[in-house]
Amino acid sequence: MSQLRQPRPRFRASAAASLENRHMQSALDAATARLYEARLAAWGLLPDIESLRDRGREIRQATIAELDRYLDQFTRAFEDRGGHVHFAETAADATAEIAGICRRRGARLVAKSKSMASEEIRLNEALESEGLRVVETDLGEYILQLAGEHPAHIVAPAIEKTAEEVAALLGAVEGHELQPELEELTAAARRQLREVFTTADVWITGANFAVAETGSIVLVTNEGNGRLVSALPRVHIAILGVERLVPTTIDLAVLLQLLARSATGQRLTTYTTVVTGPRRAGEQDGPDELHVIVLDNGRSRLREGRYREMLNCIRCGACLNVCPVYRKSGGDAYGPVYSGPMGAVLVPLLVGLERAPSLPHASSLCGACTAACPVKIPLHELLLELRRELVADRVAPLTERLGFRLWALLWSTQLGYRVSTAVARVAAPLARWLPGPGRAWSSQRALPSLARRRFRDRRP
Repeated sequence: MSQLRQPRPRFRASAAASLENRHMQSALDAATARLYEARLAAWGLLPDIESLRDRGREIRQATIAELDRYLDQFTRAFEDRGGHVHFAETAADATAEIAGICRRRGARLVAKSKSMASEEIRLNEALESEGLRVVETDLGEYILQLAGEHPAHIVAPAIEKTAEEVAALLGAVEGHELQPELEELTAAARRQLREVFTTADVWITGANFAVAETGSIVLVTNEGNGRLVSALPRVHIAILGVERLVPTTIDLAVLLQLLARSATGQRLTTYTTVVTGPRRAGEQDGPDELHVIVLDNGRSRLREGRYREMLNCIRCGACLNVCPVYRKSGGDAYGPVYSGPMGAVLVPLLVGLERAPSLPHASSLCGACTAACPVKIPLHELLLELRRELVADRVAPLTERLGFRLWALLWSTQLGYRVSTAVARVAAPLARWLPGPGRAWSSQRALPSLARRRFRDRRP
């Protein structure tokens, strides 16, 4: 069973608080609009973005189809260069393996670079229960750690935080008030994290990609912490989702072009670090030990069914930035790890549809997420498929299932259609005062005035 935290029981109830938070709405609108515009501009610089997206999709599809072969190739290459590969079928296996490595090295302080996989397996809690101090070194993640919160966006984790909120959090550590200015906040974060960088016993990162032919781990970051965690530590542990493999460095180059442009609108991120084995004789940088935790946690199960295309995801966050639901509800409404359209599909698949029944409905089905996806995952179609499963597996409420069956029955005949639409013309203005789903739906919408006669009833 996945250790991924369960989403809140009802998405709408969670999102309601976000809609009332004006500061968060302002921060979300500004940040997602900036990322959206940057992606469009970066895509526009390419001579043929559609061909590049098609190539990226082909690479991901082919890799997932032969994942076992590429995993064997990566393992051999990684171990040939002095690394250690650990396979983790579940989240519990992964956290136990990482805790064991820390224990054997006598670690007390663990520094982390940004890793959504570590959030998925609840790594921080597991290590802290072992008596270890864990510090996030990505600025956004560090801010959220101070706030006792979890990422709201898979690329920009603290996207919902305003400058004033960040100043309050960092100022509490400093012991004095900070001004909400970029330079002052950055300087404070550097002071607070500098000792962690120089004294940590074990460093933990995620892995954006892993190259099968060379046994390399690829880290894509916009902060120097990613480079530091791969150069300074005695022990470096990378958590690799099993689906993040790419066959060759040529394939990697294609996906890097798509990732940077789709995530932040850059041609290439500030730091793209390729780690191939631990430090060798005569080298000054790199860890004495390099471990990779290959995490399954339900991913292999997805390869066999309709949702295998979710394994193509390169975690760029583009779908979040264009989604009208995410841009209003915020990341916290989806649960503490994966949010937005990709999270609305992936989380139910990892934890079970019955544990996240609201998420497939957290979409307008406008298709903007599919249009934005750099590897063309049909996200809105997968959301529709999950909605069908909610009904087929009887996870959807009985009233909802009966309501749609009645609707289908009525509209399957001419008489039923005429009678139901005639009733609807009378009942529609009263919907907000009636019990049931009509009241909730109409409470957020202004219903248009209905014509006195239906179009089909008019005669020339």
